Amino acid sequence: MSVTGQAEPEGSPQSKAGPSLPEAGKGPSRAGRTAQAGSGSGPRTDGTRPRTGGTGGTGGTSGAAQPARAATPHDAAAPRAAGGTAKAPGATVREADNATEPPGSAVSEADSPTSAAGPPAPGADRAAGAPGGVVREAGGVVPAPRAAPGEAAGRRFSYGPVVPVVATVLLLCVPPGPEGPGGSTPADLASGVLVVWCVLALLRRRRSTAAGPGRAVPSPLTPLAALVLGGPAVAFAVATVASHDPAASLPGFVRYLQLFVLVPGAVLLSLRDARDARLVSAAIVVLALAEGAVGVVQATTRTGASYMGQDIRAVGTFGALDVMGMATVVSYGLMIAFAFALAPPAGAHRRLRPCALVCAAVFVVPLALSYSRGAWIATVLACVLLLLLRGVRTAVAVLAALTAAGVVLVGGFGVGSAQLGERLHSITEVSDSPDQSVTDRYSLWSAAWDMWRQDPATGVGPKGFPAHRDAHAPLALSSGSDTAGAGVSFQREPLLSPHNMYLLVLSEQGLIGAVAFVGSWGVLLVCGLRRFGAARHGRTADCGLVAVGLLVWQVINFFYGDIGGPSTVLTALAAGLATWWALSPANGPAR
Repeated sequence: MSVTGQAEPEGSPQSKAGPSLPEAGKGPSRAGRTAQAGSGSGPRTDGTRPRTGGTGGTGGTSGAAQPARAATPHDAAAPRAAGGTAKAPGATVREADNATEPPGSAVSEADSPTSAAGPPAPGADRAAGAPGGVVREAGGVVPAPRAAPGEAAGRRFSYGPVVPVVATVLLLCVPPGPEGPGGSTPADLASGVLVVWCVLALLRRRRSTAAGPGRAVPSPLTPLAALVLGGPAVAFAVATVASHDPAASLPGFVRYLQLFVLVPGAVLLSLRDARDARLVSAAIVVLALAEGAVGVVQATTRTGASYMGQDIRAVGTFGALDVMGMATVVSYGLMIAFAFALAPPAGAHRRLRPCALVCAAVFVVPLALSYSRGAWIATVLACVLLLLLRGVRTAVAVLAALTAAGVVLVGGFGVGSAQLGERLHSITEVSDSPDQSVTDRYSLWSAAWDMWRQDPATGVGPKGFPAHRDAHAPLALSSGSDTAGAGVSFQREPLLSPHNMYLLVLSEQGLIGAVAFVGSWGVLLVCGLRRFGAARHGRTADCGLVAVGLLVWQVINFFYGDIGGPSTVLTALAAGLATWWALSPANGPAR
């Protein structure tokens, strides 16, 4: 029966061939929809509407339900009549709807978004191309191609590119060999592997980009990053060529290139987003916990480095020849834990903040037992800066709480030793009555200044300070420092650097090296602070605090120390983390 209710002639094609198929793109008629609405069938479990009426004529429907006819080989081989769609193998074809359905699907043409009759069925608007979804065409639906197993695995986040960075951090736990901190360590070798890894990855990325168009991935090596990393490299090379002894300066050039160009650049290329940065930060915290635990045991069992005639100085696995190693590692861990306490990562567990606060408080113990005044000063100033970055109210509240706790612990319970009190008191007496270590440091600073005045443009050359020290140092300089304990017998360790990174670069590389070095780190600090200001309340604020805190700590500590020993590799990794935050275009929220 047609829509008007008149019977079709017996000789018409529709009456002879049975119920006809609807034209493509047309849904059931008003009568058919009324029959569907009036049927007693419940909702389908697959999310589509029940279908009870067959179609007839040109858009007409009958009130009786028509059973679905299974597909036959003849149907699969022959094309459907005009207005129909080809059937997919293994599909079920509904005469009432004239739609091709994938196995397990019941989405018909009447339910298609392209149908003129009625809204789309619930759950039928899944995105095309998604695994398990559908792709809609003019006359029906066909199954969407499922993602290959390799493609599905590629969408999962992989920590592969950042593994060499984490391995380099953790290998710092391995004690140096018998040759002392001047020889190659596992961390140095791992940093070399990291650089090679990143070079190969960069070459593969360029080949894949040249092979064909794909999803545009911004390169982390932006022009500004190339300038910040390439400028010091050129300055180091010029200072080496202009050195008094270029052959003797060549190892120094390689060392500077490793620590301030290659390793930071490799970290910049390895970190893809905030998740990678958090993983590296967590590895540094784990390293600091391990080294701090060893240092506390050394101080309590009197098996550490010698200090004031007693083996009570905590040095961790770095030994008595690198007394600044453990202090640097523990300070880094404290800065990271404090940053996570001030700004927990987005989506982190609510217990992360108190755990980070406890961890930062624990790091205070081995840091105090390191007896490193430079590390103490740098840590306090960097923590104050982080508090100010989070807000003045937060800074005032935390500083008041820390001051009260310090007064109670030290004044009320007498926590602390006489050595700690004397070491703290010596910070205020560096000008009135300095001890021998402070006197030696002043003498070394004076020698470095005189070297620069002699060769102001290019200095005496990398690694040239020891050879020119005696010609410029005052008579107050001692022959060396006493070293013993932590597995090392008593010996006099020569003073081979001015214990000030800026004066070391100025004396060995002149204005060319000093301007390039200070300028590059200044750009990192300014860009890092600006980017943190923009992301202060964003999902990556924790990464910004970590990067800025580590960079500020190192900038301050360079006034009291310089490069040397196995822990210097960690300084290069921290510089790479700061470079990623300040210059990488892909350091936004974790993807």
